[in-house]
Amino acid sequence: MFNWTVSAMDYTVSQDGHTNVVNTVHWRVSKEDGDHSGSSYGTVGLEPPSGTFVEWDDITEDIAVGWAKAALGDEQVSSIEAAIDAQIAEQANPTHGTGVSW
Repeated sequence: MFNWTVSAMDYTVSQDGHTNVVNTVHWRVSKEDGDHSGSSYGTVGLEPPSGTFVEWDDITEDIAVGWAKAALGDEQVSSIEAAIDAQIAEQANPTHGTGVSW
């Protein structure tokens, strides 16, 4: 199972009558499979809020992860998760190596 978390959020202190308006989410996603693991880290910009505004103190990590995934889009989320699966597969069955023969 993929574990999406938020490392930080950038915000504008005052915007359109609201305070601490989140404009960027710094996300991390990881997955473990036995002895192998993979991860990815990135940032995604958010559109200015429309509709219901969520106050800073009411933002949970689940809400922020939802914003990040929505901003990335289903295709990009799937691509990120597929890349992590590929990292794990490469660890489990290496196709490349580095080293010296002596």
